[in-house]
Amino acid sequence: MIKPNTPDAENMAVPSLRAPRLTLTRSRKTTIPVGVDLDDRSIAATAVVAGRVIAANTGVGALAPGAVNEGEVTDVHAVAAALRQLFSAHDLPKQVRLAIANQRVAFRTIRLPVIENPEHLRAAVRFQAQAEIPMPLESAVLDHQVIGVVNGEDGNRQLEVAVVAARKESVAPLLDAARRAGLEPVGIDLASFGMIRALAGSGSRHSTEVAAEGYVEATLFCNLGDRTNLAIARDRACLFSRVAQFGVGDIARELTIETGLSDEHAQQWLIYTGLATPVDQLEGDPGTVGKVRDVLSGGVGRLADELRLSLDFYGGQDGATPVGDVVLCGWGSAIPGLPEALEEELGRRVTAAVPPALAGPGFDPVSAARLTLSYGLALEQ
Repeated sequence: MIKPNTPDAENMAVPSLRAPRLTLTRSRKTTIPVGVDLDDRSIAATAVVAGRVIAANTGVGALAPGAVNEGEVTDVHAVAAALRQLFSAHDLPKQVRLAIANQRVAFRTIRLPVIENPEHLRAAVRFQAQAEIPMPLESAVLDHQVIGVVNGEDGNRQLEVAVVAARKESVAPLLDAARRAGLEPVGIDLASFGMIRALAGSGSRHSTEVAAEGYVEATLFCNLGDRTNLAIARDRACLFSRVAQFGVGDIARELTIETGLSDEHAQQWLIYTGLATPVDQLEGDPGTVGKVRDVLSGGVGRLADELRLSLDFYGGQDGATPVGDVVLCGWGSAIPGLPEALEEELGRRVTAAVPPALAGPGFDPVSAARLTLSYGLALEQ
């Protein structure tokens, strides 16, 4: 995904630490782990070799329109073909860890008495999840991870547990597409966990920085792609996860309707125009530049509303850790001026971040932003 050299739409190039691993299929060790993240219009893949990432071990490929819709695979054959082409072109290893993030995935944090026996804990989690998770558990894949130990209202120590449930019919097409592409899925992670692993430590207060009030602030992580994945994390522990209803992908789609640009050109124009440079200082057709700026400016408020909604919902829960910074990743985070505009809307610090492993030679800012989530998926636990 390279920034175009010209703002002319006709000539624009088409874009060619560590959180707890909470896998929906049981992960096993891989020789070279490859993280795979499917957005609605593209695939990102990142291999971590000897703890390092180089450009040759990554790839971003296009998806056919409609092959993935709102985070769910709707055309298994098209996704399989795109995966096969991407892995062949970049000679990537075949064992993969996949991300899942859609409206049919439920995330909850629950509290239980301290239970040391793993089998007893699994049974207790499943029993309480029946009341907490809004889907029949017999039709879902369920997993959990202990976040830590807290003091309950009665003063007794309790386990704080993150629980994820995904409908089987949502997971099955993703696995089917990967296998048809000749890949070997060794785990499926909630996308939020890959994001947290990739960016842990990017917030305002690290694990060693304890606030004067006696707590460590949580951070709101946001992957701004065709969809918006949100996660609130304290240190490396995920406390809240949600797929937002609105994001930069919707802004790009609105731009295609307003201007007739293709999806790829709309994304390129958003990144080129941004919000930082006055429109009269940008090259290109003034009408197109002005329209892009108008659509983008109008979308910022709606995007801020989604983030604010998540912060308010999380903050209303009992025992919620106060949230400090907002950290952005995904291709939308590379839009100039967007973090600053969201910061003004939200009244809290907002920054865009990429992992140090993707900040070196061979990675332009847009590519690094797009690869961040797949990099986090590839990280060893």
